[in-house]
Amino acid sequence: MTATTVTSTIPNPPVLNQYNYEDWSFRIKLYLLAEDLREVVEATTEPPKPEDGEAEFKAWRKKDAKALILIQNYCGSANYSLISSTKTAKAAWDTLAEKLNPAQEELFPLVPREDLNISPTSNDGNESNTSVFNEFALHQPFIDSVTEGDWDLAKEYLSRNPEAIRERGSTYGLTALHMAVALENVNMAKALVESMTEEDLEIQDANGLTALTHVVSRGITQLAKCIIEKNKKLLSLPSLPDNFIPLVWAYSIGHWELARYLYSVTPLEALLQDDGCGGSEIVSESFRAKKLDIALDLIRRCPNLAVAKNYSGLTPLQMCASTRSGFLNGMHLKFWQQWIYDCIHVRPHSAVYDICINVENVEDGPISKRDLIVRSGMGILRGLVPNPRKLFGINHIYKMKWTHERTSEILHSMCEVIEGKSVKQLRGSVVEAAIFEAIKQGHVEFVREMFLANQAASGLIGENGKSMLQFAIECRQEKVYFFLYKFTGVVPNWLTSIDHFGNTLLHAAASLSPIAQLNHIQGAALQLQRELQWFKEIEKIVPPKILEVVNVTDGMTARDLFTKNHKELAKEGERSMKETATSCTVVGALIITIMFTAAFTVPGGNNGNTGMPLFLDKRLFQVFIVSDALSLFSSTTSVMTFLGVLTSRYAEADFLKSLPTKMIIGLFTLFFSIATMMIAFVSTLFIMLGENSWIVIPIILLASAPVVSFAWMQFPLLVDIFISTYGVGIFAKRGKPLAATDSF
Repeated sequence: MTATTVTSTIPNPPVLNQYNYEDWSFRIKLYLLAEDLREVVEATTEPPKPEDGEAEFKAWRKKDAKALILIQNYCGSANYSLISSTKTAKAAWDTLAEKLNPAQEELFPLVPREDLNISPTSNDGNESNTSVFNEFALHQPFIDSVTEGDWDLAKEYLSRNPEAIRERGSTYGLTALHMAVALENVNMAKALVESMTEEDLEIQDANGLTALTHVVSRGITQLAKCIIEKNKKLLSLPSLPDNFIPLVWAYSIGHWELARYLYSVTPLEALLQDDGCGGSEIVSESFRAKKLDIALDLIRRCPNLAVAKNYSGLTPLQMCASTRSGFLNGMHLKFWQQWIYDCIHVRPHSAVYDICINVENVEDGPISKRDLIVRSGMGILRGLVPNPRKLFGINHIYKMKWTHERTSEILHSMCEVIEGKSVKQLRGSVVEAAIFEAIKQGHVEFVREMFLANQAASGLIGENGKSMLQFAIECRQEKVYFFLYKFTGVVPNWLTSIDHFGNTLLHAAASLSPIAQLNHIQGAALQLQRELQWFKEIEKIVPPKILEVVNVTDGMTARDLFTKNHKELAKEGERSMKETATSCTVVGALIITIMFTAAFTVPGGNNGNTGMPLFLDKRLFQVFIVSDALSLFSSTTSVMTFLGVLTSRYAEADFLKSLPTKMIIGLFTLFFSIATMMIAFVSTLFIMLGENSWIVIPIILLASAPVVSFAWMQFPLLVDIFISTYGVGIFAKRGKPLAATDSF
């Protein structure tokens, strides 16, 4: 989504949740009012329709779209799904109001507005936070003192009525401490805590929430410390919402500073109760939020949490396997990003994101030439730009590498739970599910770590009897395929394995790639070429008898199944290639016409006596003739090549080598003909206008525009086709299978 350009300063609303809707909506309403958009979301009449007037309807539609984009941009990613299908700003606004309980008072998230009597102003004319509970009349002066923040009056009242501090008023049963926390009056809340006993701090409101839970909801670390020092039992006391202990609740709503403090004081036993559900939730949430320091320490202390189910029924091991950004192989880095990634050194157990390019200290030994270049380059960059790390995305890459290394450390500790277990013990467990999920995501690091911990894991079979190698081929994860292929010496039955539906490895290669994998390849023709390369690769490694195996589901051999599954992709590849060839043929034909004509209308004309060109002896004229001839010949070659593309039979095998080769020749010769045509044109200008003419240089620059534009738009396609057809290829690193005695 793209944020709408606005003229006024946009507010900075908090992340929207069920506790701060009033504050969030107030700030957004102010902004809508400043942009003259508020009536769009608060309209009580029907919006204009096209029949009411085109100009009025278009104006309203423009306002509505602008307001809708703003609401979508600032509702937070967690709430965007609630309004993703709404078509108008008012519908989105009303949906958020309905889902996030707007009737709640922001000072008292769990108390309905009708239970509150809020005085709008104090005696001095300033806005007052005084809140009077209708059912709290017995100790009303005490409540008034608390809500006004007057501790002296509250203390005096308590000296005469000590039971008031435990009194629960209103239908929602808030104590004075609950109210002080809701008002975020930290000093008042601290004073109340000092006057309360341990049992008083365990009092829950009508919704089952202790005052500490309200503190955690607001992320007030200072106040949480005060309460916990008074009563440490609260750390292990589950309460609503969701029956979480305070640490899990802080983690789930993202108060990381408070969560780190709570983790330092929460006993491990509290996280292990209910079969480790709380501890599992902490580690699982760490992978989602990429806050891995607590998770790393917790898993090291209790590796068994790796297979404990969280409140969603998943385990940390499964969450680790399914997190796409948790490992390097789940990322798609450009070559320069990969270079920066390799140069960055992550300081161990660093809580602060800091950048440290991997150069050796002088005292530790000589600096390598490569590291010296890196250091010099960074020094130059610091002089040119104030923050080169942010400019070149180094901070982002550092955070990425930090996440990858911490994830690997957590995974290493989690793997302790599978050490020494047999295949029978692992089969059907969450370990098996996690490994196959990692294969699906392409996390070869995860699979390798599992095999290092227990090589018996290589004997696990997935859904419908698929082997790991078969599943990796089906998911088109080449790095996992390379790794697993090495085990075909140790596990030779992988090459001949057949699942419950009679599918072999070759049948897996005959299936259509997942859409996510195909989208990384440009164009249907290259996608089909990649599919053929996979099929040919698996053909090389399977025994010959596998070629004739017929599966149960389709009653087909792998070859026939490939044709069936890729029929539509082949049609799309044929259509895209013909369109490209047709367009390039037209361009090539125009160049042929131009350059053929130019060869007989030479600059300066011919000598009337000899019939020879007047500028025959000039070097620039020779440049013109050679460039004209080269352009004519190369464009003719290009046209003939593209005609060959148009008249091809478009069989599946043609997409592997024949058609890509023709496209490479055609695109290259067309590019060459355009470049030489521009050279011929510029040399003609030099001859006619003279080398010192001021107009020559601007025209040369303009003449380079077609060459640059063609290179910018078509050259990447040419490079992709060449690399895909004649490059090293994705299967160059397959290597040899391991022997039974080899280690990996």
